[in-house]
Amino acid sequence: MPRPRKQLVSVADTPYYHVTSRCVRRAFLCGEDKLTGRSYEHRRGWIEIRIRILSSLFSIDLCAYAVMSNHYHLVVKLSPSDANQWTDDEVLERWCSLHKGSILIQRYRAGLDLGTAETATVRDTIAVYRRRLADLSWFMKCLNEPIARRANAEDDCTGHFWEARFSSQALRTDAALLTCMVYVDLNPIRAGKAKIPELSDYTSIRERLKPSEDLNVAIKKVLRYSELKPLNQMSKPLLPFADACRSSMSTVLPIPFSDYLQLVDTTGRIVRGDKLAAIGRTLTPILERLTLSEDQWVHATSNFEQMYRRRQRIA
Repeated sequence: MPRPRKQLVSVADTPYYHVTSRCVRRAFLCGEDKLTGRSYEHRRGWIEIRIRILSSLFSIDLCAYAVMSNHYHLVVKLSPSDANQWTDDEVLERWCSLHKGSILIQRYRAGLDLGTAETATVRDTIAVYRRRLADLSWFMKCLNEPIARRANAEDDCTGHFWEARFSSQALRTDAALLTCMVYVDLNPIRAGKAKIPELSDYTSIRERLKPSEDLNVAIKKVLRYSELKPLNQMSKPLLPFADACRSSMSTVLPIPFSDYLQLVDTTGRIVRGDKLAAIGRTLTPILERLTLSEDQWVHATSNFEQMYRRRQRIA
């Protein structure tokens, strides 16, 4: 029997989790249906844009992600203490960027006079929203439901799009975290969809190496023309590695990014009988392929926040 989610997700045990959602039957998240020849490739962007926006709204950091043909992977870090530091108005701004909020909340945000009992109800509601904005289940609900509705509308059908609930796996050690991140970043390689990690579209490793201006433009477009309203803030970058640490960042991933790249590259070259492909053994090491000198690498990692900020402003 499946266990309750509250028994599977406990920040007291570990804040890091591997999350997967898979489509039902032959529903396609993206890719191409070989039977009909129809392409669903554009749906990859739906997921990537949505997870980046939700990460900026929730107190949840993205460590790694990969969007595949009928499923996607996320590695996330839950940071409920961040949500506790937000003001009440900031909580409402974040929540109401996704939902309208109750009638009473709408009146409160409009500046209308409220009675004592109504004000108390607003405070209680804000506390509920604050908890939701730190909750993995609500993060996944706000991610999967709009994608399902949009895909069903495009396919002119109804019913389930996602297979049951999302699955979550606790990553209790640094070794488990890094192993899972490498697994996620190598998914397109193992599936034969990409030759090298830096060219694996819709993955975190591609975004870390080559932040996409197209993604930034797409996020702006979604914020402008969808139910999401732009916040006057920066789009949150992926959780940085140890060599990109700055005083404004309370947590980082446990190894330098250069070491992680070498770990991905070395692991990806191992041929596995249960997987379709691997990184070619004749390819030069990843740091050589990136053509970065030691000085350039040090500059890039030392100025991570500034470089990302210029690319990722969404408001």
